[in-house]
Amino acid sequence: MMHVFLANNRDELIERCQAKVAQRPARAATAQQLQNGVPMFLDQLIRTLRMEQTSKPMGSRRISGPSGGGPSLSEIGATAAQHGRALLALGFSVDQVVHVYGDLCQAITDLAYERDAPFQIDEFRTLNRCLDNAIADAVTEFSYQRDFVMADRQAVELHERLGFFAHELRNLLHTATLAFTAAKTGSLSLSGATGAVLERSLGGLRDLIAQSLEDVREATGLSAQSRMIPVADLIAEVKQAADLAAQVRGCVLTVSAVDPRLAICGDRDQLYSALANLLQNAFKFTHLHGEVTLDTYAVSDRILIDVRDECGGLPPGDAERMFLPFTQSGKDRTGLGLGLSIARRSVEANNGTLSVRDVPGTGCVFTISLPRHAAPGHAR
Repeated sequence: MMHVFLANNRDELIERCQAKVAQRPARAATAQQLQNGVPMFLDQLIRTLRMEQTSKPMGSRRISGPSGGGPSLSEIGATAAQHGRALLALGFSVDQVVHVYGDLCQAITDLAYERDAPFQIDEFRTLNRCLDNAIADAVTEFSYQRDFVMADRQAVELHERLGFFAHELRNLLHTATLAFTAAKTGSLSLSGATGAVLERSLGGLRDLIAQSLEDVREATGLSAQSRMIPVADLIAEVKQAADLAAQVRGCVLTVSAVDPRLAICGDRDQLYSALANLLQNAFKFTHLHGEVTLDTYAVSDRILIDVRDECGGLPPGDAERMFLPFTQSGKDRTGLGLGLSIARRSVEANNGTLSVRDVPGTGCVFTISLPRHAAPGHAR
């Protein structure tokens, strides 16, 4: 009888199944992690077969569930669902979940053939019913939990994008407010540099909102609008707004001259945003009356833009962690900790890289590296 054969060969069947699972590309599962899988299923299958040899064979349905599918409460269903959750946590795919039970069926068939073990047709039917119910419940729970994981991930991504949007809105509004305040208190003409900063900030607000509406319509995320940009023009534009922010923070901003022959190809708004975020971060953490420098130069086929601050240096392990969204490591916890993350994403969206170098006891240097081009009308 099948239940006797399964009980006598239980350990070997489990070993054969584990060997088959190990051959597939997935994270290794320990015996404890898979305790609701093949071992538990074998025990329940043996009990089901034994029950069907008694005077009350239908009692086996409490263990293995009915044939033909449909919702039911059974021991096999409960443990198969736990098995499905465990396999999802281990990084298995849904087809691998199915194969786990297929492996057992194959192992039983192979071993029975090797041992010339005779089974009854009804026993095979019971085996198939138990396998069908276990696979159905394991896959159902696997898919259910996977949907939850995906929904959580999408929610995190949505909150992150909303955070980025709010952060950029706040930056532009802050700069516009500084420009307006400077013009108002100093009775300055809006046709000068302060007016240009205000105009740039309001234009940035308009473009950011327009881009966000376009994202909602197309549901494709941010897309860079590449064009050739003279680097000197971009740095001059950034400097106008940064001068005001430096005054408010009590810092000194030093901007080196830029070779007019240098150009980059990318989305002007994204690159402006990246530089603005780096400078605001530098002003935020530089000590009072400290200096923040902005240097732009070419090295081989790259254009490098350095933002150097006087924050005193970075704590151990902060160099890469500080680029993670919603990460704040300094004493000043104003804001959401998104500026550096936004800056890196904006730079990478334009085929560049953003890195940081610690200068112990002094501060740190953030470096944007972008492909080098020649400005229109200039030879490289």
